[in-house]
Parts: sequence; C-alpha cells; structure tokens
Amino acid sequence: MVLLCGLLLFSACGSRKYKGGVPGEGSKAAKAAEAMSLLKSKKLYNFITEWTGVRYQFGGLDKQGIDCSGFALLLQKEIYGLSLPRISRDQAEVVVQKNLAQLKEGDLIFFAFGGGAVDHVGVYLNNNFFVHASTSKGVVVDDLSLPAYQRVIVKAGTLKSR
Repeated sequence: MVLLCGLLLFSACGSRKYKGGVPGEGSKAAKAAEAMSLLKSKKLYNFITEWTGVRYQFGGLDKQGIDCSGFALLLQKEIYGLSLPRISRDQAEVVVQKNLAQLKEGDLIFFAFGGGAVDHVGVYLNNNFFVHASTSKGVVVDDLSLPAYQRVIVKAGTLKSR
C-alpha cells in the first residue's frame, strides 16, 4: 500500500515536466516561431533557418562563426541583392531612418550596448521580432520589445538603395 502511494506521488510529479528556463520562456519561443511563419519572403525564412544557432565570432563571416554586422551584410546581399558596409557603425550611415512602428521585413535596427556609438545590428522581421548574431546565443530570433534592447536602440531604417 505504501509502495502504491509512493508510486502515485512520484508519477504525479513526473507528469509536470520541468522545461527549464524562465517562466514564460516557451511563449517567447512560440512568438519567435510565429514571427518566422509570418515572413513574406520564403528565401528570408530559409536563410534565417540555415543560420540559426551559428555561434558568434567577432569578425566571422561564415557558418563556423559570424558577428552581427557580417550576418546583416550576408543577409542583405543574399536576400535583397544589396551591398552593405562591413561594420555596424558604417551600416547605420547608409540607412534612411524610420520610426520603429514603421519598420518592415528586412529593415535594419542599430544598437549601442557600449554607450553612444553603434556597436550592434539586427534585421527586423515583424511583430517586434528581429534576427541577429548575439554574442551569447549566436544567430537567433529575438524580441525587440525586451527592455535590454529597448534601452539601447539608437537607429532603425531601410537601406537607401531599397
């Protein structure tokens, strides 16, 4: 009888699987997946899928490791046929600035994590999601509405030749 009660107790706990992470983490992943599913460009979807998880490497420009400006450069070239400077600070100079609410798929978003100067870039997708090469997570789709990003956005817009 005690054994049966013990088994019931453990099986009840076992039915609640720990998924790890922070509460609500699954909903973030679901929202990122939804943003991907809403992409207008199948080519963009495939590009992001192929690069997701590639590790961050400063100065990297291939699937062995890539940095944020290299990722933006390759994406703009392969998906839109557009040239982009190599460094995020220079990339910000070739963008026609837009309000965040006006951003469209493929627009660029610039950040200044280290202070006043642009030091990071991502590519806008939709519904406040963007893709970038994160120093900690590699290439990833992230939520632009997170305070960590909102505090450091310095510019966003469309390439002048787009």
